[in-house]
Amino acid sequence: MRFGVNYTPSGNWFHSWLDFSASAVARDFEAIASLGADHVRIFPLWPVVQPNRSLVRASALADIVEVVDIAASFGLDANVDALQGHLSSFDFLPSWLDSWHRRNMFTDPDVVGSTAAYVRQLASALAGRPNLLGVTIGNELNQFAHAPHPSPHTVGPGQAASWLSTMVAAARDGLGGAERHAPSVTVAQYDAAWYDDDQPFGPEHAAEHGDMTITHSWVFNGAGQLHGSLGAGSVRHGEYLMQLAAAWNREPGRPNWLQEVGAPTTVVAPEDAPDFVERTIRHAADVQNAFGVTWWCSHDVSRALADFPELEYDLGLFSSDGVLKPVGARFAEVARELGGRPSEQAPPAEAIVLDDVDAQGRPNPHVRRSCAPGGGFARAWLAVAEESGRGPQVVLRSRSTDRAMLDARGIGRLIEAAGTADAPVSVPHPAVAP
Repeated sequence: MRFGVNYTPSGNWFHSWLDFSASAVARDFEAIASLGADHVRIFPLWPVVQPNRSLVRASALADIVEVVDIAASFGLDANVDALQGHLSSFDFLPSWLDSWHRRNMFTDPDVVGSTAAYVRQLASALAGRPNLLGVTIGNELNQFAHAPHPSPHTVGPGQAASWLSTMVAAARDGLGGAERHAPSVTVAQYDAAWYDDDQPFGPEHAAEHGDMTITHSWVFNGAGQLHGSLGAGSVRHGEYLMQLAAAWNREPGRPNWLQEVGAPTTVVAPEDAPDFVERTIRHAADVQNAFGVTWWCSHDVSRALADFPELEYDLGLFSSDGVLKPVGARFAEVARELGGRPSEQAPPAEAIVLDDVDAQGRPNPHVRRSCAPGGGFARAWLAVAEESGRGPQVVLRSRSTDRAMLDARGIGRLIEAAGTADAPVSVPHPAVAP
């Protein structure tokens, strides 16, 4: 098991890329390493690195590489996101994609070609760093593709797949051209991919592109409102989402990475947050093929910075002035305990069947809705998890008769989910919440 932290700079948040300070990064990484973390995920701002469609700034690439090298000096591996993209309710798109120059980021040929060129150059600059964990194409870029984004870049599922294929290929080419290079290439989506039937980026995109299946688990999506701070549906949400995502994996041994998970105090009471951290991690660590858990985030956003949603100001394991918080102390305890445990856990032998198709084999247009917090399938999965003590695997009905696949996944018993037509809880996306 890998245990890491999404790195939010303690000074000036991600705006610190504008006045990069190696000493400030070193101070933050020293604190992160003290938690027993083994990696950091870092977020260069796309407009800072590629301010013009035909210009990738060499000095910005050098800053990114220096951050990776600083991580190495503290025994930390580094995963680098390419396209930011979207962070903590703020969008960071280059000016050549906005206003007078607005073009579709997913489908315009010139934009796609220039974006891929940047991803390739970034990966090439990072290639060969011994502590490079990998490159993630971008942070939750599927939020640009559909509502509730105020001005989405419309794209269809097939076009989304084509865009992802282009970006993954560019990253692999930059890293050395291998189909499965030692540093991973990954695709990160927010959970509308699994919960919103209208979201054009779906589960298959997570499961069929890149080297791992990535999940981002946030209980402000309805789970926390429905189940409370420490209810099973809250502390098991990361585990559930990992199992749900794994259902679409075509390779039974494909790694599952809980790449973002945090304790938003808008729905997790501050006094419950340390227990939420521990229970969430322990449940996630029981998922088969779990690669690791990367907590969001390292440091609080300073309240000197304006206009963030309230929950963003206290998600850190450290305060913005570097003081270890109770959630950070608990994360450290669990990471040190489980970090030495073998990552290959025996898979749950039970699997609950998800109706991605009906009895005639026709696609179920509401399958993702039933999986959202409060939906019928989500409730059925949770009931089995609470009865058995460990969350069951999930099997798509369209694959439920594939005996070889079931055997490869270690599944010996299939469970039918009842009442999957129940409506999920409806909550606003935090990017548009007050």
